[in-house]
Amino acid sequence: MKEFELKYGCNPNQKPAKIYMADNSDLPIEILSGRPGYINFLDAFNSWQLVKELKEALGMPAATSFKHVSPTSAAVGIKMSDTLKKACFVDDIEGLDESPLATAYARARGTDRMSSFGDWIALSDVCDVTTAKLIKREVSDGVIAPGYEPEALEILKSKRNGNYNIVKIDPDYVPAPQEVKQVYGITFEQGRNNFEINNALLENIVTANKEFPDSAKRDLIISLITLKYTQSNSVCYAVDGQAIGVGAGQQSRIHCTRLAGNKADIWHLRQHEKVLNLPFLDSVGRPDRDNTIDVYISDEYEDVLADGVWQTLFSEKPEPFTKAEQKAYLATIKGVALGSDAFFPFGDNIERASKSGVSYIAEPGGSIRDDNVIAACDKHGMVMCFTGMRLFHH
Repeated sequence: MKEFELKYGCNPNQKPAKIYMADNSDLPIEILSGRPGYINFLDAFNSWQLVKELKEALGMPAATSFKHVSPTSAAVGIKMSDTLKKACFVDDIEGLDESPLATAYARARGTDRMSSFGDWIALSDVCDVTTAKLIKREVSDGVIAPGYEPEALEILKSKRNGNYNIVKIDPDYVPAPQEVKQVYGITFEQGRNNFEINNALLENIVTANKEFPDSAKRDLIISLITLKYTQSNSVCYAVDGQAIGVGAGQQSRIHCTRLAGNKADIWHLRQHEKVLNLPFLDSVGRPDRDNTIDVYISDEYEDVLADGVWQTLFSEKPEPFTKAEQKAYLATIKGVALGSDAFFPFGDNIERASKSGVSYIAEPGGSIRDDNVIAACDKHGMVMCFTGMRLFHH
């Protein structure tokens, strides 16, 4: 297949639209089901690069959940605790512990379920049956992977009345070294960002604390590779083999840090016993549970606990999850990693990060206020390394 005609571009009025290879070679993909659109393919090709790099860097199956050309999360296949399985709504999935790929997607999808609703999925490895069963029951636009087990493919083809978007990509495909795109009729050309993110990038530790466990290095690698494919400005919190808070496309870096930190906090709070034990009615589906939990944790919690409302959601009225309780719980969190796609200009980013349990930071360095940022890290006993490499993505 040398080109594929699209229904339209970013919006329905943007026609005609297609994808093709400029050198007239075959596209490195097969469309096994559905008819992916322009934005679907943008998500597919960005997300595939992310999981491919994660697999190469860490040697573990990887998955990501993408929306609007940025990841909501990315993860590798580390076994999940029973608490995390319940928080991610996957405690009923048989065989999850035996499938690192399914575990990776369960983590990625379960991190920020509000943002992942209607996601595009990328898998680093051949999709197995357990992963397909997990994908089948979620609201999703499509999936890209290097292959699919026959039974897994049939499971996925049954989604959306047979119209679910399934793309197979050639894992050996290597793009041209130069990238070209047009904006307002003007052609831009640049070298592809082939910069390799690995442990060598984390050697320049600039803080007094230099205790740097391998688990933190793994999480910073996940954070930085996630940022490489996240619309800038961006920061990413990660822990336990997964991105837990992604702040994308903000003009101010402190706003990125706050946005991603708030998402990371929600991820932690979802694992609190008050949230895990909410007495949902069996009739309340997963998307409505996600919405309810989001409100229950927020300042608007009364919207789901009001008389006449809670009876439609719960078998009995839950107690509020007070801000004091939430603050006390979050104060126990430590060991979170934080990556930034460009330098932190002020120490306020570090202060905000400390409230979300950050202990390890990787950022390029190079600000005229680096000393202020380092001092803020030393104040909180954090480890910070300067990577010397910016990771903007637009």
